[in-house]
Amino acid sequence: MRDWVSQAGAHIRHHIHDPLHVQTKSSRKDLVTNLDKQTERDLIAAIRTEYPQAQIMGEEGSGDHVTDLKGLVFFVDPIDGTMNFVKQKYNFAIMIGAYIDGAPHVGVILNVMRQELYWGGPQLGVFKNETPIKAVSPLSLEDGLFGINSGMLAYDRYHSHQLFKTSAGMRILGSAGIEYIQLLEGRQVAYLSHLAPWDVAAGRVMAETLGMSVSRLDGHPLDMLSSGDVLIATAPTVADIRAIALDQPR
Repeated sequence: MRDWVSQAGAHIRHHIHDPLHVQTKSSRKDLVTNLDKQTERDLIAAIRTEYPQAQIMGEEGSGDHVTDLKGLVFFVDPIDGTMNFVKQKYNFAIMIGAYIDGAPHVGVILNVMRQELYWGGPQLGVFKNETPIKAVSPLSLEDGLFGINSGMLAYDRYHSHQLFKTSAGMRILGSAGIEYIQLLEGRQVAYLSHLAPWDVAAGRVMAETLGMSVSRLDGHPLDMLSSGDVLIATAPTVADIRAIALDQPR
């Protein structure tokens, strides 16, 4: 998996200044490019060569119509943060998560332009390139930075303005993969966003391996076949965030 993602990242960097064919999906802020589609096809071809029986869910539709999590299932996000890719040429990621019978197995996230590869799983530990990452510091919400979806903050969903006031500060990075990296590195204590399975799969494997909580905001387990509002957070911050966001007692 690491080789597939690294090769895909090298291909994107090589072609990053080529003319792009950019299309919109659900809105003008939801973009897809020819490189998104080509990268997904290349990653899926690599998976099928090595694991022909696996199911594959890809963001851009080149994979299977996955309706259950039996056996080996791959979740592929070829360019996570496409708006950043198009407008900044920076702050975007490639992500692959592998699950076995619904259980997290291995996750890989590449910060493409920084060439930083995060990978790991419950049987492996978590690594940045070849350097192990230890469990993150148990900072409180008041002492930590909080990542959030821009729409949630703009419309004060889940009392996000109060979450901003309570936390040490908020960050909006435009890529779930880049947000996950901040969590894995201990630079942020939480991330709240509406995420699809391919957005959450790879990072979840590593975040849970490091002892973080990954669930629906309301505390229900993730459904890896559907989108929803997801909270990834260090253990000390979960109750405080839910108390504010959902008007729950601590």
